[in-house]
Amino acid sequence: MLVKTFGSALNGIEAITVTIEVNIDRGVQFFLVGLPDSAVKESQQRIEAALNNNDLKYPKKKITINMAPADIRKEGSSYDLPIAIAILAASEQVSVELLDKYVIMGELSLDGSLNPIRGVLPIAIRAMQDGFKGIILPMSNAKEAAVVEDIEVYGVNNIMEVISFLNGASSLQPIEISRYEEDSDDVYAFDFSDVKGQENIKRALEVSAAGSHNVILIGSPGSGKTMLAKRLPTIMPPMTLKEALETTKIHSVVGLVGNGLSLLKTRPFRSPHHTTSYVGLVGGGAYPQPGEISLAHNGVLFLDELPEFKRNVLEVLRQPMEDRLVTIARAKQTIEFPANFMLVAAMNPCPCGYYNHPTQECTCLPGTVEKYLNRISGPLLDRIDLHIEVVPVPFEELSKKNVGEKSKDVRARVIRARKIQTERFADIPNIHSNAQMSSKLIQKYCALDDDCSKLLKGAMDRLNLSARAYDRILKVARTIADLDDSTDIRTEHLAEAIQYRSLDRENWGK
Repeated sequence: MLVKTFGSALNGIEAITVTIEVNIDRGVQFFLVGLPDSAVKESQQRIEAALNNNDLKYPKKKITINMAPADIRKEGSSYDLPIAIAILAASEQVSVELLDKYVIMGELSLDGSLNPIRGVLPIAIRAMQDGFKGIILPMSNAKEAAVVEDIEVYGVNNIMEVISFLNGASSLQPIEISRYEEDSDDVYAFDFSDVKGQENIKRALEVSAAGSHNVILIGSPGSGKTMLAKRLPTIMPPMTLKEALETTKIHSVVGLVGNGLSLLKTRPFRSPHHTTSYVGLVGGGAYPQPGEISLAHNGVLFLDELPEFKRNVLEVLRQPMEDRLVTIARAKQTIEFPANFMLVAAMNPCPCGYYNHPTQECTCLPGTVEKYLNRISGPLLDRIDLHIEVVPVPFEELSKKNVGEKSKDVRARVIRARKIQTERFADIPNIHSNAQMSSKLIQKYCALDDDCSKLLKGAMDRLNLSARAYDRILKVARTIADLDDSTDIRTEHLAEAIQYRSLDRENWGK
């Protein structure tokens, strides 16, 4: 008897519906075809044990299983459940009436219980798009899939519940979750009010969050660079439903969505170690998976000790920072992963860490500071809008008991500035913030009056600022003006933007 069930295969962060055909005939052999990997091939032993342990009959006949389309590789143990149900249906132990209405996925334990799987959200989206009535999944994955509208999601704990449902012996209830709500301020473990002093750095990070500008923090060890960076997501605008879906899809594919959760509501903060490879950062592998920059999509990618990263690893950031997309090409396929992230980098000013320190003396040899900075290429620095020097907080500031401004108050200002930018770029595709402006948009939205032009010219001459600093200063000045709710860029906005270009000064580090 020939029976068909339906599953799903992941291709990047998208899913493709897979038809699982099972035919039982005379003989005693077992054939599994359709480009399965080792985990799929091992399903025979798991399925046989699960059926026997639940007093179900495993057919002692010739079983042929085809997973179509046969030219797409099938990975993982999530096909255990649809294969098992198809075998039971082909041996007339399960009714075939409902099989064509549901996508079924799940990993079987030897006792018949179901373990969680990866990639549930894109699988549910594909099932809805292909017109299936519902999807049957392990209970721990059900809430994640239930965010998809227009499809019924059934969470089950073991194979017997699936069999009872398909045979009409029990009525499972679809999983329902509350409507998506933007994250509140109390979901973060950190807060800006924890930071003592560093008011100028907190202001710079506010500007960075308001315009989605990349930022680099330069300071001696213990000056607070990492502490400040970890608090940046707390002042960024809450994710919209679209952003939450995009982010959850990526994390779902790599299995980073917690069991029992639906959508990720907080912006991701990824902090890879400086020993990471370029594949770990940008993504890839024989069967491409998202890297750290895609896992930071709609959030923050924090690179601590930036000069310690290998040069070839850092250089792979350049194209994703511009295109906000990663394209991974292989011989048989090309996959795209989204990568719209804010880069926050931190570094010591020199190998010993005390160049420009107010109290400790730098012990580096002449020229060492410049050589250390040159580990970071000019094209990469060109894509970082704000260069901030972080000075250690004196004891007087650390010992104060007063509490600083809370993240929710800073966040309110950032949200207002982002709303201005959303309205400004409403008719321009793929532009959502000031940091994404092209040269033409800079000319249109960053016009300067005579006083501002004189100030900028004087600053570039006096501070020996490089030519690449020009556009960056104008973008940051536009963001500062938005925070000030000003239509025009004024001299005070421009002056603040100029001070955020430390590394563009020709005499820095010499």
